[in-house]
Amino acid sequence: MRRCFCTFSLLAPECVAIALAVCCSFGGPLHADTSSRPGIGAIPFSGTPSGTTFRVWAPNASAVRVAGSFNGWSATAHPLTAEGDGYWSTDVNYVYAGAQYKFVITTASSTVWKNDARARQLTNSVGSSVVYLPSAYAWQTPAFQIANWNELVIYELHLGTFGQPSDAVLPANLDEAKAKLDYLKDLGVNAVELMPFCEFPQSISWGYNYSHPFAIENAYGTPADLKEFVDAAHARGIAVLSDLVFSHFGPNDLDLWQYDAWSTKGLGGIYFFQDSRANTPWGNTRPDYGRSEVRSFIRDNVLYWLDEFRLDGHRIDGTKYIRKVDQFGPDIPEGWSLLQWMNDSVNAAHAGRISICEDLDNNEWLTKSTGAGGAGFDAQWDAQFYWPIRNACILQNDSDRDMNAVKNAVLASYNGNPFERVVYTESHDEVANGQSRVPESIWPGNAASWYSKKRSTLGAAVVMTSPGIPMLFMGQEFLEDGWFADTDPLDWTKLTTFSGIRAMYKDLIALRKNNAGLTRGLTGAYTNVYHVNQGWKVLAYHRWMNGGERDDTIVVTNWSSTPRTGYRVGFPRDGRWHVRFNSDWNGYDASFANTTTVDLDATYATPWDGLAASGVFNIGAYSTVIFSQGDPPPVGNPADVDGNGSVDAADLAAVLNAWGTSNAAADVNDSGTVDASDLAAVLSAWGWQG
Repeated sequence: MRRCFCTFSLLAPECVAIALAVCCSFGGPLHADTSSRPGIGAIPFSGTPSGTTFRVWAPNASAVRVAGSFNGWSATAHPLTAEGDGYWSTDVNYVYAGAQYKFVITTASSTVWKNDARARQLTNSVGSSVVYLPSAYAWQTPAFQIANWNELVIYELHLGTFGQPSDAVLPANLDEAKAKLDYLKDLGVNAVELMPFCEFPQSISWGYNYSHPFAIENAYGTPADLKEFVDAAHARGIAVLSDLVFSHFGPNDLDLWQYDAWSTKGLGGIYFFQDSRANTPWGNTRPDYGRSEVRSFIRDNVLYWLDEFRLDGHRIDGTKYIRKVDQFGPDIPEGWSLLQWMNDSVNAAHAGRISICEDLDNNEWLTKSTGAGGAGFDAQWDAQFYWPIRNACILQNDSDRDMNAVKNAVLASYNGNPFERVVYTESHDEVANGQSRVPESIWPGNAASWYSKKRSTLGAAVVMTSPGIPMLFMGQEFLEDGWFADTDPLDWTKLTTFSGIRAMYKDLIALRKNNAGLTRGLTGAYTNVYHVNQGWKVLAYHRWMNGGERDDTIVVTNWSSTPRTGYRVGFPRDGRWHVRFNSDWNGYDASFANTTTVDLDATYATPWDGLAASGVFNIGAYSTVIFSQGDPPPVGNPADVDGNGSVDAADLAAVLNAWGTSNAAADVNDSGTVDASDLAAVLSAWGWQG
């Protein structure tokens, strides 16, 4: 009797038993869905004997064999059996993890040797596929939840240049990046976005030209190394996001090209469009989004990283070139429906993971729900923000800075939800491709200048205080200069040289996440840009979640080289407003003027800017000042709702009685609503004694 080797890792747990029973009753793999078959690739199996199942999709083959280190690379020793619908498979006993292999695909006119299209590991991009056993890794942090979108701070990094000393040999690897996780935890970021890490030609690249979508770039490490990195990040409260490329593959070292030797017009064969839709700015390698097997290949790849590697989300690169042929069209409807299917699949299998797109057309349909006809992404990189804010930073003349453009950038949103966007002044694209880091763009050749420090950090303060999901690019926090290149590692000596600038970023991140419980408004959805002084280049805005002390947050920015003293802006109510942040503090840099700004008492006697009260203060050149009201919350366990020094039934009752409200005392995690997460916090702290 044939052994059943089906796997159902993509099915919900409650469906596995039913699916397995149906599969086994037929004595073989399910054939009902020929486009999304579980167990494609090299799948180790247990039993007596144990070994590996090899399965491949090659619809134009007349014969397929598997050759490898286990059979002396024989092209004939292990033939695969045709299953129908273009699939071929065989079981090979006594083949274990670490064995190398390739498929030998024969047609009527030729024979080609190809790496596994779903190889999980390769010796290198032109080497051999390697059998990998997923269950060999023992996870150390089984329970992790990415932060709520409104509390997320992303740090984008390139593995090849991030982790090693500046004089080390490139590229860096996952182990070296893992060694920097304590640094990132101390900085305060709670998510890292890894630029593409899938196997690409040679060992140095941005990663957007990868050839093998299911394998880790061997120069970065092994699948186990990536899992160790994710494990270590989760242990430090840091989520890990991938950067995935489906607008094109390759184009070099691309075994997917003419995979089973078939093609028309000399194009890419079964995995690619066979007409003008194949053409992209990166080669004629746009996948065929209309072919069910290719759609599944892409959808399964997204789920693979979330499931197998426990990643917490992803950025999909260049969605514009998935949904249409180029910037000016025509549309590719199959690409749009693929994005919808992909996001629906993620939501069904991995609710709570974040899906971000890089489209840059300011198209709100990308982040509308699929039920409404949208693509279903959770957020998108926001060109409405980065370009106006970056431009305001780098313009040389104060008179050219447009405060209304800054205002519009701060207020922009998609579908009325500010957290459907990722905001930034630096990303891998904005600091390369003919552009430089922001400090370098401000003063080319003198990125350490006073002007570069002041205006780049002014932009960073706007990033951290604007509604949206803020993102930094690696090294931004210690004034990295020049431009990003995959051959130029981060200069970690600048961490010492500009330690004060790094401290400023740390303080901004803490305020953005409301770590001290004093600026909850920066995690809120509401923003009022109420003061726009185009002549003096001053902008002020009010951020809030529910309002009140330790929530309402006022941000004032001065975009000119002239300090403003005795400056008046409106405040939402009277009383003492505390300075939570002043970017002109000379503790951040000795060259800063330390323009004195102290706590102020706003008064109703002078309404201003359409607000009920106003106050007067000083603000330095190219500086940001942040105010809020209230004293720091008492030190203790936040789950001690009634403040009696213990977490007990009274605290549980307080949470239940306040359920669904914004009651500040019962809102244990300070999210703005008393809900299940607050209940969980009380139960996890049960019995605590102060």
